Amino acid sequence: MNLSDDTVKKIRGLVLFTIVAAVAAVHYRECLAVLARLLHMLFPFLLGGAIAFGLNVPMRQVERLLIGKGERKKWHRPVGLVVTIVLVAGVLFLVVFVVAPELVRTLVGLSRSVPVFVERTLSQAEELFVQYPEIVQTIESIEINWVELFQQIIGFLKNGAGSVLDTTFSAAVSIVTGFTNFSIGFIFSLYILLQKETLCAQGKRLARAFLPEQAAELLIAIAKRTERTFSHFLAGQCVEAVILGTMFFVTMSLLRMPYALLIGVLIAFTALIPVFGAFIGCAVGVFLMLMVSPFTTLEFVVVFLVLQQIEGNLIYPHVVGNSVGLPSIWVLMAVTVGGSLMGVVGMLVFIPLCSVLYSLLRDEVRRREWKRRSRKTGSA
Repeated sequence: MNLSDDTVKKIRGLVLFTIVAAVAAVHYRECLAVLARLLHMLFPFLLGGAIAFGLNVPMRQVERLLIGKGERKKWHRPVGLVVTIVLVAGVLFLVVFVVAPELVRTLVGLSRSVPVFVERTLSQAEELFVQYPEIVQTIESIEINWVELFQQIIGFLKNGAGSVLDTTFSAAVSIVTGFTNFSIGFIFSLYILLQKETLCAQGKRLARAFLPEQAAELLIAIAKRTERTFSHFLAGQCVEAVILGTMFFVTMSLLRMPYALLIGVLIAFTALIPVFGAFIGCAVGVFLMLMVSPFTTLEFVVVFLVLQQIEGNLIYPHVVGNSVGLPSIWVLMAVTVGGSLMGVVGMLVFIPLCSVLYSLLRDEVRRREWKRRSRKTGSA
């Protein structure tokens, strides 16, 4: 039996793939260790790519304003990059500048409220003991071995001293490593942003050189769709977070509730986490309101539930939902799966990623349906 060269190449590729898959299955622990080591080495550059992608969203708008109706010039790119960095840093500085004094006042207020709260709780406990003396009898009947308890505390402190030193050293190393990785990643992101057209052209040339024409064009189309979806999602998520934080600040200010600015900014930041983020800010707000009064806490919970319903049913579907084109049920699934796999980063990444997969599957289903209808029409 004579085999063509193309068939021989396919057989060789299949045999090679089978051997590699079998070796990887047998030595999967070593393969995972090598993969983890590789990811650790490439982490600063992956971080730089993520920073570049995030900065590219506002940078694109800045460049459009600089260019206007004229032609692109060489100075547009560096000036646009500098303006973008200044704007982002200015927003972060403004948030810190506004939140820091409010946070200090909040901590001072808590230092005054906590003793009052504890005293009020103790007085209520005393009244409860007077009304129900059985509780006091039950507490008095409890026997505690103070000598053994004291020895356990001493042992914990002895063992904890060494662990505290180890934890402190590990924390210092982590801080230095994190700062180094961020610095390398930030510098790498600047190079990416300054040469993004060149890098895109080189990527297209690589795909067309090493892949079949149809596969290369499909890969380029998927990359464009992925970039567009992630950009729209990032912009929409930021706009939605700002709107939600502003709504909380305005509503709480009108109702003369305390900590309006702090809670508004906190919810705006936590709302960047899809679906569940605002509830984190709600938990902190409930803790702060408990230091004031239970009625204020109940009022805050009602305000949160009302604004959350408005945001979830009116704002989020129009601002973020339309930007990714993903139904609500798949958004919830993407957030749940992404959070269980990669934490907060997974929540942010999996929504646009699932949107890309959803759009590709939808296009493939439509193509197959159209092909089947064409066959039926031709046979008729």
